[in-house]
Amino acid sequence: MIRIMLVDDHPMLRQGVAQLIEMEPDLSVMALASNGAEAIDLAAKNDLDLILLDLNMKGMSGLDTLTALKKKEFKGKVVIFTVSDDENHVITALRSGADGYLLKDSEPEELLRAIKQAASGQQVFSPQLTRVLASALVGSAPESSNMLSQLTHREVEILKKVSTGKSNKEIGRDLNIADSTVKVHMKNLLKKLGLKSRVEAALWAVENKIS
Repeated sequence: MIRIMLVDDHPMLRQGVAQLIEMEPDLSVMALASNGAEAIDLAAKNDLDLILLDLNMKGMSGLDTLTALKKKEFKGKVVIFTVSDDENHVITALRSGADGYLLKDSEPEELLRAIKQAASGQQVFSPQLTRVLASALVGSAPESSNMLSQLTHREVEILKKVSTGKSNKEIGRDLNIADSTVKVHMKNLLKKLGLKSRVEAALWAVENKIS
C-alpha cells in the first residue's frame, strides 16, 4: 500500500484528488493538508510514502515547504502538483529535491500511474514539460563528445537506462548490481557531466542521442 498526503489550499481539489486516489486498491490517502506548516507537522506524525505538494499556496509556498521537508529528512517522495508550467518553477523544484513535477490538468490515469512510479523511485513529470526541461538544458549541458569519454563503461550503461525512465532498483536488476552501487555510479556520472539530477541526466542523454 502506497501511503499518500495531499497538500493543497483548495478544499474541493483536495477532496476530488483524494477520492480519485482512494479508488485504487494499492493507494491510500493518509493525510490532507491545506498549507505548508500543516504539511510539515503531518509528515512528522504519519508514516508516508509520498506527498503531492501544491506549488502556489497562501503563506508558506510549495518550494519553501519542500525545502523544509528535505531539511527535516523526510524519507518519502515529494512530487509537485500544480498548474504552473513555468520553466523557473520546474527547474527550481527539481533542483530543490522534488521527485517529480505534475500538472493539475493531467489525465486521471496519468496521475495515478505517475504516483506509483514516483513511489517506486522514478522521477516523474508531465509529458507537456519535456520541452520546458529540454530548453532549460540548452546551452548549459556539456557537449557529449567531450564528456562521454570521462564516463566509465558502467556509467554509460546506467545513463542509457536512466534515459528510459528506469529507477535505481530496475537498473540494478537489469545490470545485476546492488541499488547502492547504482546510486554511487549515478552520483559520479552527474558530477562528471555537471548536472544536478537524474532528470537532467535523462534529458541530456536524449538530447545527445545516447541510447
